[in-house]
Amino acid sequence: MNLLKAAYTVSLLTLVSRITGLLREVLVARYFGASAWTDAFNVAFRLPNLLRRLFAEGAFSQAFIPILAQSRAQDSEAANRKLIDDVATSLAWILAAVSLGGVLIAPALVFLTASGLHPAAFDAAVWMTRLMFPYAGLISLVALSAGILNTWKHFTIPSLTPALLNLCVIAAAILLHRVMHPPIYALAVGVVVGGVLQLALQWPALKRYAVLPRIHMNFLAAWRSPGVKRVVKQMLPASMAVSVAQVSLVINTQIASHLRPGSVSWLAYADRLMEFPTALLGVALGSVLLPSLSRAHAADDPRSYSQLLDWGLRLTLLLALPCAVALGVFAKPLIAILFNYGHFNAFDVDQTTTALRAYGLGLIGLIGVKILAPGFYAKRDVRTPVKLAIVVLAGTQLMNLAFVPWLAHAGLALAISCGALLNAALLFRGLRKRGSYKPEPGWAAFAAKVALAQMPLALILYWGASHFPWADWGGPFGHWKRLGTAFGLMGAAAAAYFSSLALTGMRPGDFLRRE
Repeated sequence: MNLLKAAYTVSLLTLVSRITGLLREVLVARYFGASAWTDAFNVAFRLPNLLRRLFAEGAFSQAFIPILAQSRAQDSEAANRKLIDDVATSLAWILAAVSLGGVLIAPALVFLTASGLHPAAFDAAVWMTRLMFPYAGLISLVALSAGILNTWKHFTIPSLTPALLNLCVIAAAILLHRVMHPPIYALAVGVVVGGVLQLALQWPALKRYAVLPRIHMNFLAAWRSPGVKRVVKQMLPASMAVSVAQVSLVINTQIASHLRPGSVSWLAYADRLMEFPTALLGVALGSVLLPSLSRAHAADDPRSYSQLLDWGLRLTLLLALPCAVALGVFAKPLIAILFNYGHFNAFDVDQTTTALRAYGLGLIGLIGVKILAPGFYAKRDVRTPVKLAIVVLAGTQLMNLAFVPWLAHAGLALAISCGALLNAALLFRGLRKRGSYKPEPGWAAFAAKVALAQMPLALILYWGASHFPWADWGGPFGHWKRLGTAFGLMGAAAAAYFSSLALTGMRPGDFLRRE
């Protein structure tokens, strides 16, 4: 399998999902702006997302995929099916119970997450939490399906699935915002419908590979099976690692809810833009690397293991550094062309811009963690990332104390960025110390070429950002002129960057890797 091609496929399909996600946020900004109501939706949507990351995309995938990859390499087809069925049954019943509990205690959950919300917004957040909490169960089963398909080297459907959620929220915002009261409830309806459709989309691919999970009624039998016990044993410390990250998000949301109304939303809009590079690079590379690293470990091939990590880190620097520079230099134009419509005013543009710039400082760390952490998970070492995550959590909160009084909501974003860089550095040190990763020759020259190539990119974007009135582009067809100018500048900057790399002798073929 060509890993670069697989990563490219995942990135391309993820790009489709992220574009629909941006369209979703553009519509939300246009119809609702950045207000107490959008804060309420972001708080309510964050709660099931926390469970999704805990039960599914984070802890579960990190524990399940290496075990399933080993089973596929060493065991019979019947054993693989039994492992899948038992894990799916256990996960489904646990999620059903947790979802029901979340619906019942929604007021307490909202209070713990964002007690500073306006009373009316607090009530709206409770209602939307109850409606959307089952989404956590649906999307966790989607993540289970994606883990199975990725292990079978099928990346298309899992990468395209998130677009369905975004399209459903877009449709709900357009069709229902005039009939729901308050109108923000339309977004919650779209989330639930999207979760159902996301799960349904997985079934044909799972059936084609004959790995469609069969959920049965005997929870205890599934829970006591050896395969589930192995997954749970690995998942518990992994859950701790994910929980630490989610605790940090909850604390940040709680702090933001006590700042100026709109703070939660400004951070959410900036985070949506950050998801573009983190998903296109971090998630895509991580999705490809974890199964590949697991197979290299199962084959007892430490050389390939180290080379896979080196390949991922080089691609991270090559592609993440220019994204970080662009987010820092061109943040305001990006926010203006995407969100500066309807209820989203110039003040909202400025506040979201400061958050985005703060997030951008940690982009390499955020993506690097997604490359480095699989280096531990593939060897079923989830305890080390947990310990490091706890250190990072403590450090992040200390940074909040220093940054928030000075920078308000942007201080929260800056603390997350610094925490991500610290986490990546600690993970890197851990892999080097235990000998799992040995850098390939030529890193110094490679890093110097990439760093020098940032200069023309930064100059073009800086000139464009300071030369045009991005937040107040009047006249006929002002929006289209603004959009065309932005795309022209970004295209010129990208061309200058890759041309600079080519002049140094770097070629796309240098990053081809087959497994």
